[in-house]
Amino acid sequence: MSSAVAKTAGGAGALPTPPAAPRKSVTGTRLWVAVLFLLPALVLLGALVVYPIGYSVWRSLFDASGSGFVGLDNYAEIFTDDATLVAVRNTAIWVAVAPALVTALGLIFAVLTERVRWGTAFKLIVFMPMAISMLAAGIIFRLVYEQDPDQGVANAVVTSVHDVFADQSVYPKARPNAQVSDLRPSGGGSFTTEGAVRAGTPALLPLVGIAPNRLPGDPEVAKAPTGNGVTGTVWLDFRLGGGGEKGAVDRGEKALKGVKVEAVKDGKVVATATSGADGTFRLPESADGARLRLPGSNFAAPYNGIDWLGPTLVTPAVIGSYVWMWAGFAMVLIAAGLAGVDRNLLEAARVDGANEWQVFRRITVPLLAPVLVVVLVTLMINVMKIFDLVYIIAPQPTQDEANVLALQLYLASYGGGGDFGLGSAIGVVLLLLVLPVMWVNIRRLRKERQR
Repeated sequence: MSSAVAKTAGGAGALPTPPAAPRKSVTGTRLWVAVLFLLPALVLLGALVVYPIGYSVWRSLFDASGSGFVGLDNYAEIFTDDATLVAVRNTAIWVAVAPALVTALGLIFAVLTERVRWGTAFKLIVFMPMAISMLAAGIIFRLVYEQDPDQGVANAVVTSVHDVFADQSVYPKARPNAQVSDLRPSGGGSFTTEGAVRAGTPALLPLVGIAPNRLPGDPEVAKAPTGNGVTGTVWLDFRLGGGGEKGAVDRGEKALKGVKVEAVKDGKVVATATSGADGTFRLPESADGARLRLPGSNFAAPYNGIDWLGPTLVTPAVIGSYVWMWAGFAMVLIAAGLAGVDRNLLEAARVDGANEWQVFRRITVPLLAPVLVVVLVTLMINVMKIFDLVYIIAPQPTQDEANVLALQLYLASYGGGGDFGLGSAIGVVLLLLVLPVMWVNIRRLRKERQR
C-alpha cells in the first residue's frame, strides 16, 4: 500500500502522463483545418473591408494632396463648411423620415393585402420597383417631376385638379393695342379704359399679342356691336397677311370669345359681361358712364403646377422616389412576419369585443415588433449611403439643397474638388454614424438567439 501511495504521489515509480490530444473546434474539426477553410474569407474581408477602413482613417488625417499631415482639420471642416452642413442636415432628415415612411407603408400594405383576393398580384406590383436599379428609378422620377405639365406626370395631375376648381386664363399674354386703344394697365394684370362708356356708342377693345392660328378652339369672325345699349366688341386686331385699319373691326379678324368685361364706377364693379362667340358683349343700363376693365384673370399665364425640384421640395421629392422603390421590400418582410402570427390571438381579441383598429394596434403591431425593427434598422443603414437618386433627380441648380453626405463625399473627392482628405473624413463620419445602428441590430440578434 505504501508503494502505491508513493507512485501516486509522483515518486520514481509514477505512471507517465499521457500526451495531450490535438485541439479541436466545437464541431470536432481540427483547428488548423477550420482556419484553412476560413482563410480565403478572412483574406477577402481584410482586403475589401478592413484595409479600406484603415486606409480611409489614415488618409483623412492628411491634406488634399496627401503630402501634409493636418490632423483633425478635415473633420473640423465637415462641421464648418456650409455645403457639408447642409449634407449633414439632409442626411438626418433622410434617416428620420424615409425609413419610418417605408416601414409604415409596408406594414399597411402587408396587413391590407391579407384581406383581398388579389393580394398576391398587388404584392407583385408593389415589389416590382425593387427590380429597377437606382439609376433607372432616378431617370423615371426626373421625368415624373418635370415642371412642364405636358411632360411631367406629377404636374399633369396637379394642373388637371387645379383647373377643375380654378378659372383658367382665356388668352394668356394678350395685351391691348396701346396705339389705338385707351385701355391702360391698372394693376394686377388688368387693363382699364381711360374714358367712360356711353349707351349707343359701341366700346371697341382691340387686343394683340396672340397669333391668329394659336387661338383656342375654332374662333369666329369678329362683328361690330349692334343696338342702343352699352355694348362693345373684344377682338384680335390683327390678321394674317396684314391690311385693315388699326382699332377697327375689319373683315377676317377673329373674335375673342369668353373675355370677362367689368364696368367700374368709383372703384366699384357695377356690372359684368362676357364676350360671345363673335366677340360682342352687352352690359346693363347701370354701366352707362362707367369705365370698362378687363381683369387680369383674362391674361394670366396658365398654372404650371408645383416646382417639385425647386429648393424647397427637392429633398421631399427625392424621398418620395425612395419610398416608391423600397415600400415593396418592407411589405414582403413584414408580410413574412405576419404569416407567422398566431391567428388565435387575433380571433380571441375580436371575441372579447376589440374592433379591427384595436386588434391592429394592440395585437398585430406588438407581435410584429421584431420584424419592424429589422426593416427599420436595415433602411436606416441604407439611407445613410443614399447617393444615386439624389445625384440623378436633383437638377444642378438645386443639387446643393438636396445634398447628402454620400453625395458630398463624391463631390469633395471626384466631383471637381479633388480633396481626398476631406472625402475620407466624410467616409469615416458615415462609418461612425452607421456603427450605433449596427450595434443595436447585433444586440437584437443576440437576444433573439437567447430566446
